[in-house]
Amino acid sequence: MNPGNLTDEDVRDILELIDSTTVAELHLRTSRFSLSLRRDGGGWTRTTTVHADAAEGEQAQRHERGDAEQVPPGLVPVRAPLPGTFYRAPKPGAAPFVEVGDRVEDTTVVGIVETMKLMNSVVAGTAGTVAEIRLGNAESAAQGAVLVLIDPDGS
Repeated sequence: MNPGNLTDEDVRDILELIDSTTVAELHLRTSRFSLSLRRDGGGWTRTTTVHADAAEGEQAQRHERGDAEQVPPGLVPVRAPLPGTFYRAPKPGAAPFVEVGDRVEDTTVVGIVETMKLMNSVVAGTAGTVAEIRLGNAESAAQGAVLVLIDPDGS
């Protein structure tokens, strides 16, 4: 396992290992992201930071392979941080986090990606207006898939 290039299988293995132990806290840092997990009572609290230069490098690699998703000029993509199931709302039957036309701040939650029973909040990352939502509720998302497009000018 190369910590700078974790695969989906590596992540699953790590999560299964942690779940099978009494470990209360885990800190993982790679060149691409930092992850901190803390077990409080019955659940996990997670903090994830994706390093901007790593995200840009990853996008360039996808483009070189020819599988980058098209993003219209001027719009900022919000990408899935991990592979999993994308949810537009906090729970079934609830209103979506955002709709097309909504004004968002960089910290606004635009959805959740569930990976291995962990719910990962996805934030806009930039202020602007939601221009497009690319995935529907409960659809599968690949790591790096464009979930939402933000118009940073708000126009």
